[in-house]
Amino acid sequence: MVEGYIMRKILHPGPVAPERVAAVSGSPVRLRFTLEPGCAVDEAITKGFEEAGCMGGFVFLQGGRFEPFKYVIPAASPDALHAAWYSATFEPEGAVEIVRAGAIVGFRDGKRFIHCHGIWDTAEGPRMGHMLARDTKIVDPIEVTGIGMKDAAFQAIPDAETNFTLFEPVTAPGGQAGAGGQRTLIAKVRPNEDVSVAIESICSMHGIQAANVFGIGSLNEVHFVGGSFVKSYATEVLIRRGTVARVDGQPRARLEIDVVDMDGRIFSGEILRGDNPVCVTFELVIEAIEQDAGPA
Repeated sequence: MVEGYIMRKILHPGPVAPERVAAVSGSPVRLRFTLEPGCAVDEAITKGFEEAGCMGGFVFLQGGRFEPFKYVIPAASPDALHAAWYSATFEPEGAVEIVRAGAIVGFRDGKRFIHCHGIWDTAEGPRMGHMLARDTKIVDPIEVTGIGMKDAAFQAIPDAETNFTLFEPVTAPGGQAGAGGQRTLIAKVRPNEDVSVAIESICSMHGIQAANVFGIGSLNEVHFVGGSFVKSYATEVLIRRGTVARVDGQPRARLEIDVVDMDGRIFSGEILRGDNPVCVTFELVIEAIEQDAGPA
């Protein structure tokens, strides 16, 4: 970035929280299970997590057919209570197939809650947004994969800064954050923090030099490597491939994403480190991997 450059910011209605990132570690479980036909997506994912004994985590979806399928895209807020909002609900005609999607799994109001962003094929062509998992039903069986956590979870909590109810990483009752030296984290990044730099900060705090990164969230405009730019202060984002590697002795994040803007346009590519601030929130699962201890 150019020296002296000030990254853009979005103004939320509430007081700025002093802690800009949050993360807890737990006991990871590799997941692979089938979403059964006739079930809503949230019901089917809940069943898979419960059978695996997992509290929270991330799952990746690809393929299958869904009908009805409902989703929203980012939109301007209708009032001053929020900095951004959601569009009216879209419900494409006929069955919809998922190209790729990612879901953060947690709890809200005492029940399992699924926060899912992705790209899907509709009769009108590819679309992207925030799936309404409770209102979307499975037509064909679909196998999903992911990472679950036995003793850590995402808990939806009212957030004074944004005036939304947002996922916060928490240690599950009876669990101990970092117990047994676990190296998989669930994490979140707050508004106006560069997502790549924030991931690096989280990794540094937890002694992680290399990792796979999974997650979804929102960015305030998007600046890609190579110079292309998404001019939309509210977006929905899926990390399609995220990694952290040791560079000059420090963790360095590299993120390839899919993103939809407020006009429903879809963009994909590697984002520029240092110029992609979070709009509302970004939710992450960071899976540490072994790396050679030799020179970077």
